[in-house]
Amino acid sequence: MAFLKLSLVFCSILTFLSLNCGPSHVFAKVYMVVMEDDPVISYKVNRKHVVRGEEAQKYKRVATTKHDSFLDSFLPVGSYKKLYSYTHLINGFALHAESEKLVRILSGAKGVRLIQEDIKMAKMITHTPSYIGASAVWPLLGGAENSGDGVVIGMIDTGIDPKNPSFAISNTSSQAKPPPASFKGICRTGNRFPPDSCSGKIVGARWFARAAQATGEFNATIHYESPYDPDGHGSHTASIAAGNFHTPLVSRGYNFGYASGMAPGARLAIYKAAYPFGGYMSDVIAAVDQAVEDGVNVISLSMAPSSVSPGPASFLNLLEAQLLLATKAGVSVVQAVGNAGPDANTVVSFSPWILSVAASTTDRKYRKSIIIGNGKVFSCGALSAPTPGETMYPLAWADDVVNENSSDGSVNCQDPKIFIRPLVQGKVIICMFDSSSYYEDDLDLAGVIATIERIGAAGVIVTDRSSGDVDIDYEPTFPTTVPSAIVLRGSDTRALFRYYNNNTVRDEHGNVVSFGATVRITEGRRASYSGEAPVVADYSSRGPDVENAQMQPAEVLKPNVMAPGNLIWGAWSPTSNALPEIQGEKYALLSGTSMAAPHVAGVVALIKQRHPRWSPAMVMSAIMSTADVTDRSGRPLTARGDDGSVDPATPFDMGAGAVNAARALDPGLVFDAGYSDYLRFLCAVPGVDNAAVLRAVGAPCPPPPSPPAGAGAGAARWCSDLNAASVTVASLLGSRRVDRRVTSVGAQNETYMAYVRAPGGVAVRVSPSQFAIAPGAARTLRIVFNTTAPGNAFSFGEVVLKGDKKHRVRIPLAVYPAAALSP
Repeated sequence: MAFLKLSLVFCSILTFLSLNCGPSHVFAKVYMVVMEDDPVISYKVNRKHVVRGEEAQKYKRVATTKHDSFLDSFLPVGSYKKLYSYTHLINGFALHAESEKLVRILSGAKGVRLIQEDIKMAKMITHTPSYIGASAVWPLLGGAENSGDGVVIGMIDTGIDPKNPSFAISNTSSQAKPPPASFKGICRTGNRFPPDSCSGKIVGARWFARAAQATGEFNATIHYESPYDPDGHGSHTASIAAGNFHTPLVSRGYNFGYASGMAPGARLAIYKAAYPFGGYMSDVIAAVDQAVEDGVNVISLSMAPSSVSPGPASFLNLLEAQLLLATKAGVSVVQAVGNAGPDANTVVSFSPWILSVAASTTDRKYRKSIIIGNGKVFSCGALSAPTPGETMYPLAWADDVVNENSSDGSVNCQDPKIFIRPLVQGKVIICMFDSSSYYEDDLDLAGVIATIERIGAAGVIVTDRSSGDVDIDYEPTFPTTVPSAIVLRGSDTRALFRYYNNNTVRDEHGNVVSFGATVRITEGRRASYSGEAPVVADYSSRGPDVENAQMQPAEVLKPNVMAPGNLIWGAWSPTSNALPEIQGEKYALLSGTSMAAPHVAGVVALIKQRHPRWSPAMVMSAIMSTADVTDRSGRPLTARGDDGSVDPATPFDMGAGAVNAARALDPGLVFDAGYSDYLRFLCAVPGVDNAAVLRAVGAPCPPPPSPPAGAGAGAARWCSDLNAASVTVASLLGSRRVDRRVTSVGAQNETYMAYVRAPGGVAVRVSPSQFAIAPGAARTLRIVFNTTAPGNAFSFGEVVLKGDKKHRVRIPLAVYPAAALSP
């Protein structure tokens, strides 16, 4: 089946690319250097307490001075420029070095723990509160405008437009109250970011571009020396996470409804570290360091490596290590999983301390029809106005209304000069494109619309030249006042042309003498809601997670969860030229895992408001163990392939399932893990030793925990031992025992029964199979896996703990049964 992929916007996750892929420069490069000294977060006075307040600021100033003195003592004056001092989560700095010799000098200097070359970043790029159950919990949290109150979400992105209605304040909202006392961030004013920008919804704003400036890519005129968003991506993600409740969503003069963030009462702290040209990891590292120091509760990150970093493990690159330290500080980190699906091994969010989010469709559809003169009606797509009234308009194929020397059988409707004006004015034009040569044709729907408007036509109908189906996921994502329609089914295209040809009179040369076919285009800007279940988007990156650049599978489930990411409305920057077709608009309809991640960040904010003492691992567990894996009829959720096929979704497509905010606030049981647990995980990764962990995070491998009764002192350590809300076994050789410790967060005593659906080729036993647990108590479950039929791929199953107080805790299983034990 042919699929026409229109040249539309896929707002993508920001990805890290090799610096060598950017503009060519002389050797001068940016490096990030981590020192052995403690950062603020782990520095202790007299080994008693971590420094805070003015004491922390004093230590920060001392550390910064030490960085300067260190550089001055080793490097010649003028041979480098220090860009940042990192002091809160890591102790180090970023510098722009003029020669490789300088880096060699630093690498041999005493006190240097790690040096990593900076990495270039490039962009990849409402109804959903009720769709994922967020609006159902708003009444429990004091109503929509108070949902998320007291929680600050740190958005590390392209900035924000403070004048957008999604971020404006009203005197009646919780935003009129002062920000949480624990938040210490400031508002950096500047171009298009006046002092009143941080007076309500936005409580802090900074921008980071020193690496971008050092490389010459930053242009203050168009990229703004302020937190203002010149791109639109940052405003869009921020509005999804915590945009104001019930904001009129107007684009091209039409009200598409009302937008709300997932946590409308939460506050936003903006850390602009990416730009229309992309960005640099050293700027992002500075943004994360500052966000945690400021006191954010959640970090939403739509950026990640584009590939696995070199080194012993994917979990040990500088960003992953820094995010582990953010988690240690109590900050939940939510990250988009990537847009390289549906191929396997394409996730770019690796670590178990990060909540990695896949993208799904929703049940919202924008549909319209075309009605032809014989009364037939064809379902179409396109966000456009209708042709006026009930009038039927003459229909003309583009090839029939162009200059004779212009038509070679492939008119693309993007050049107004080729059309014969008297023949096109007042008509609806059929424009055709060959989906088999889509990338060569480079269809620009905005260009087609502009041409139709310039030549005075009444509207346009787009079809596939080969009469193939048009992939519904690639419909236009921008509204237009020009009546337009995209025929979705190949059979409708064929019927449309039969009607056109039967009502068009031609002379002996094939030239049209009389246009007799007529058509009317209906309204296409009103949404319908089918109630259908989410489907994993084809572009959403897939697991399994990988341990290293050799792509060896990791014993970590990725993605962790799935959220709406396809065709999502959100705020937009009117000055952005990223999408010329919507320039000047305040809202845009975009797709990508970048849109999915802030949905989950907003849900995290709701959970943190309800349960402020929960650790990041408990929050992640609550979201994963309560996610939906079936539709309302009990049928498994599905995933789209790149050829339009739809198959049952696996945990490597959707993680634990589709986020269900209402259930996540009351999960019954949670799986908790802390910093030492994550260190033990790192130390269990094959090929990772104590020295590698010490270089990455500044801490050695901790001693193993006391083994459970009966396990024996020599019990092997596996990555699968991490107390996560899932189990992944990358190579099951005979048998594996995995323990999981659950903690009750319910309000009553509850008895749970364990139900198992074993992966293919694997036997699974859970003990105890039934247990009672009191509020606040913990129990250890032992899950034993045995290979029964070795295979050559992962297989999937689940353990479901059903409580007698209606809680249902699901643990997804992903196991590769490599070999069975010898009899």
